[in-house]
Amino acid sequence: MRYLVTARVKPGRRAALDRAIDGGTLGEGSIAGDEYFRNMDVARELEDGRVQWVEVCYCSTPLAEERPYWEEYFDLVKVQDAHARSRCKDLNGTQSWACSDCDCTAKLEARLATKGRPFLDTLRPRK
Repeated sequence: MRYLVTARVKPGRRAALDRAIDGGTLGEGSIAGDEYFRNMDVARELEDGRVQWVEVCYCSTPLAEERPYWEEYFDLVKVQDAHARSRCKDLNGTQSWACSDCDCTAKLEARLATKGRPFLDTLRPRK
């Protein structure tokens, strides 16, 4: 399933998050692997400071496995379905692991790309 995640970076955690991304340790030990880096690459920071991204998750409870890794740096404000559950091929049993190659959220991701600014641009200090 895909989820639209809305979060805020915890106070005082921006530099640590930047180091974890840059050093390749974000999500270290998670079965989600490189998904954390893909999420941050496409995340957008909105005018009010919230950060949004679309995340693929195969847990029966949204972000059950990923939550502790995200909560090290973010306060998760909202995690909502980004795709109708009835049409999710993985959830309805039509195709296992379908979310990996599915473009079910292409419109949402395209719309999200027009909002705010790229999160990594706002996270990293200007050099």
